[in-house]
Amino acid sequence: MSKAVSALSGVTFEGFAKVEETGLRGMITVRGDLASKEMAAAVKAATGAVVPAQRKVTSGQKGAVAWMSPDELLVVVDYDQAEATVAQMNEALKGSHALVANVSDARAVFRVSGDGSRDVLAKLAPVDFAQEAFGADDIRRSRIAQVPAAVWGSADGSFEVICFRSVAQYVFDVLKVSAEVGGEVNHLG
Repeated sequence: MSKAVSALSGVTFEGFAKVEETGLRGMITVRGDLASKEMAAAVKAATGAVVPAQRKVTSGQKGAVAWMSPDELLVVVDYDQAEATVAQMNEALKGSHALVANVSDARAVFRVSGDGSRDVLAKLAPVDFAQEAFGADDIRRSRIAQVPAAVWGSADGSFEVICFRSVAQYVFDVLKVSAEVGGEVNHLG
């Protein structure tokens, strides 16, 4: 069996904001009735978190849960716990109309941090990244330049960008260009 590796082996770039691949992460797509008691129980048992409200992220002792659409969640756990969490959630949702799929190896995650992180992202995504519009535990499913992505606000003021692994190099490259010194918003050179 081959050893699992992240899409870009932890690549980083430091400009007026820092861009870094965060490494392997357990990610599970869960589709079903988000308002059902079965879903609430499955999510709570798997992560310790509650089902999040629209465009929000909740966290628990064993992981986090992001709202992705009216019938879809993204469950985030340690990479080595993804398969066990899928099995646990499938068992908890047995008999419900639901889908639970491990998508960990199909995704890449980047962190954008520093004072200019909002500007880096605002240049690439059609999302209002103003502090009052997008804060900690907010998530938006949108695009970064030309590819689909989700952006999640963290409590420390950084952002996580989740994209398909197949476009990880592209996403890193556009984040890097957007974060280059001299490209700051209102920079007069």
